[in-house]
Amino acid sequence: MRYTFRTQPNARIELVALALVGALGWRLGISRVEWAVIGLISAVILALEAVNTALEALVDLASPQYHPLAKHAKDAAAGALLLAVLGSMWVALFVLGPRLWERLF
Repeated sequence: MRYTFRTQPNARIELVALALVGALGWRLGISRVEWAVIGLISAVILALEAVNTALEALVDLASPQYHPLAKHAKDAAAGALLLAVLGSMWVALFVLGPRLWERLF
């Protein structure tokens, strides 16, 4: 994980976003089950970021020159991570949204 956070700007952005969601969850007093859901999706995002980083390094090692299949492998891994991030945004909206709505309106 250290390598991932040191070399991948998006991993650091994800950590900041997770910290903000955590702080907001604490402030809004979410339930234990909601914490479990937020924690699980957070772990999935960070794990997929690490898998994406590993796959990119492995592809670069195996195929230093451009190859369409290498590009497809990298794109597929990045796409999986993107889908998980979009899903995590849905989870955050579903868990935090109603409480935010109550406080703001």
